[in-house]
This record gives sequence, C-alpha cells and structure tokens, in this order.
Amino acid sequence: MTNPILNIADAALVDFASPKETFKAKLGRMGPALGAQKLGAMLTIIEPGKRAFPFHRHHAIEEMFFIIEGAGEYRYGDDVYPIKPGDLLSAPVGEGAKAHQIINTGDKPLKFLAVSTMDPVDIVEYPDAQKFRAYSAGKTPALEHARFHQLARNENTVELFEGME
Repeated sequence: MTNPILNIADAALVDFASPKETFKAKLGRMGPALGAQKLGAMLTIIEPGKRAFPFHRHHAIEEMFFIIEGAGEYRYGDDVYPIKPGDLLSAPVGEGAKAHQIINTGDKPLKFLAVSTMDPVDIVEYPDAQKFRAYSAGKTPALEHARFHQLARNENTVELFEGME
C-alpha cells in the first residue's frame, strides 16, 4: 500500500526548463507518490526572475496554488496581482476561465504547492503564443505516455471534410 503521507521536503524534484531558460523550475509531483488518482499535487520552486510555465488556460483541469515562501506576481487574465506566503490562488475552468501564470519577481526562490484535478483529457490554450495543446492521457498523466497529444498554432485550422472525400 502507498504511504498516504508525504512531507513536501521529501518530494522528488526534477529540473524543468525551456531552451532559453525563460521558464525554469524544480518540480516535484506528489500526487502519484501518495496514490492520488483524481487530484494532483506538485511542489514548484521558481528562481528569481523566472516562471515555471507559459501563460495558459485549461479547459478541463482546475488548479489552485498555495504560496509557501518567496514573492512574485500572479498574472490572471488581464490583471496582475502581487503574491506572498500564505496566499491561495485559484485557476478555475469553465465559463469565464482565465489564463494564468506565476512569476517570481522577488530576490529569492518562490515555492508553492499546486493542487489540481487530474482529468485525463484536456485542452490548454497559450494566448501569448497563439497555440493550443490537446491531449488524452495514457497509462500515466505524463505527455510522453499520452494516447493522443497535439500542440499546434491556432491558425492551423482545416475544414472537417478536407482530404476525406
């Protein structure tokens, strides 16, 4: 049986970074280690001046973030909010859902716990880059195991019957 308790200090961290390191963080997925199936939990640590992920919005996965230490900004829709330890941030789905991003604007690491639903199918929009991602999870939530995964630019649309007749 999986141990139902995991201290965040014991989370196994992996480095995550974009090629130019605009997006750079240490990520510790904790949900699977706890045996969670419908809720995800991830410890995220962002260095000063960085962000973990691009500005994005989910169509199926709801997220909340609890700020543990450090300071930064929460970009949410057209607004930007200062964040500090003890703040709880919401990123809902559905009607009126807004794109979001956490940015470390402080001078020390920004550490937070991200909790989310783990819907196996999601569409994620990236408004700044005019891209979207669609996926259907496979044996694990990791994209490399996805049954279907597509990342594309918004303008790459075609007619339904194009190439089928």
